[in-house]
Amino acid sequence: MATVTFQDQTATGKPLTEWEVAGLPERMTVRELIRLQVREEVARHNARPSARFNGRLVRPDDAATALNGYRLREPRRIDWERQAERAERAFLADGFFVPVGERQAGDVDEVVDLTVDPDWSSSSSSGLSAAERRHF
Repeated sequence: MATVTFQDQTATGKPLTEWEVAGLPERMTVRELIRLQVREEVARHNARPSARFNGRLVRPDDAATALNGYRLREPRRIDWERQAERAERAFLADGFFVPVGERQAGDVDEVVDLTVDPDWSSSSSSGLSAAERRHF
């Protein structure tokens, strides 16, 4: 089993947030890791819904961009599966990139060996947050 450290960072490598998830398979696809990150971001919000959402790969429906996150019209729960589908589409449209070792992942079906590369990060290509670059 592997432990992954999720890191959100700017395009210049400046760390924004970091957390770990343990008990994962040793090999996962980029798609699985994107979905896991989205699920974790949404779970943190849904545990205590508020009118503010902080996350890198999620942009809640009808949310306004705010400093370091999004402002919701009212506190509510977010559907992680809907957001995961959006994040996958954003990755495929180059809305954000995923460094794997010394290179960028090129496909959602690419397999990542988490025993070799346990640090998982997502970065926008322009220094903006991933969600700001997405156009759904």
